Amino acid sequence: MTSLDRIDLELLSALADDHRATVVALADRLGLSRNTVQARMLRLERSGVFQSFERAMSPAALGLPIEAMISVVVRQADIPRITADLAEIPEVIQAHGLSGQVDLLVRVAARDTQHLFDVDGRILAIDGVERTETSLVMGEVIGYRVRPILESARSER
Repeated sequence: MTSLDRIDLELLSALADDHRATVVALADRLGLSRNTVQARMLRLERSGVFQSFERAMSPAALGLPIEAMISVVVRQADIPRITADLAEIPEVIQAHGLSGQVDLLVRVAARDTQHLFDVDGRILAIDGVERTETSLVMGEVIGYRVRPILESARSER
């Protein structure tokens, strides 16, 4: 991971304010040349600072109003294959590998409870999955955010 300097942090802060900002708009805002901003954006992208350029969408808007977190316990040696199999299930929105008693935390979306039951069954059918525990998402209380740690990093420099 690249070490971030003051300009990188200002660029990231500007992007946090307006994720759709063009390179030209960012250059104007930061008082930098377009080429400097473009070069820094490319370096940040290549170093893994940006996680995804996929636009986040509401599963509910796509007809999948029920979200759940499924805790999955697996045979450790099979995690790479199991992860690949999970990626083939369209309703799987996200998955994280964990330490502790649960190996994977899988976020899924479903049309209704029967659909959720079926998705859970498909996960359980993956060879190497030992058990699952499903928790319904009742609401998001803190959405994905980086602004607080970005501001903290900027104040430390």
